[in-house]
Amino acid sequence: MAMNILFGIIMLVAFLLVTFFGLGPVLLADGSTSERLATLAVVVIIYAVLVTITVVFIKKRRVKHIK
Repeated sequence: MAMNILFGIIMLVAFLLVTFFGLGPVLLADGSTSERLATLAVVVIIYAVLVTITVVFIKKRRVKHIK
């Protein structure tokens, strides 16, 4: 139970940090469009990795819980 809560807090902090430091430059930076799109691509990849880690963790915890 404590592991689930700790994992949830860590993932929440990770998503908030990526949102703040990743989407902030994409939306508010004064760079060129290509720089913004490159940053957006990296941010989307980081989001995909975080979502994948979360889904894998939840599935593993469910399988362990059922057995």
